[in-house]
Amino acid sequence: MFSGFKRSLPQISIFHHPSSPPSLQALALLRNALSSPYPPGKQSAPPLEFDLEIVETKPPTADQLRTILSYITPPKSTASPALSTFLSAHPASPGPAEQPQSVKGIVSLAEQNPNAFKWPVVVDWIGGRASVGDVEGVKGILEAIRQQRDGEVKQDEVDQPKGWFS
Repeated sequence: MFSGFKRSLPQISIFHHPSSPPSLQALALLRNALSSPYPPGKQSAPPLEFDLEIVETKPPTADQLRTILSYITPPKSTASPALSTFLSAHPASPGPAEQPQSVKGIVSLAEQNPNAFKWPVVVDWIGGRASVGDVEGVKGILEAIRQQRDGEVKQDEVDQPKGWFS
């Protein structure tokens, strides 16, 4: 009953910085997936359908970073990913001793010094997937959306957060 209400478009956000080449590549990839056949080599395939939010030159909030960290943690893993996941190798980045020790510290650093942050951060909020500073990770998110679209993965098999109504 009411199974039609379960289907919703994936909500994709890209935290993008125009001076970052990987960020530019990821943004182009996302836009092309919306407007051209996906996968690109298959002309008979329709474009992907998802809501794309572009957040330019602004890092995720502390709460968003916490959620993103939970998405990039491998399932059944007890170790949480390090906050350094969000820091670039740019010379302006702090050394290991000066790195922020909290998500609020990461946000503050990214606002003060955008070159220290690893752009882009791409998040599939509904699918629970994220990619930090990696175009290949964005391709993985798009491929997961394509598999869902093409019925290769049943909706029930998709790893969804469990809540009251699931």
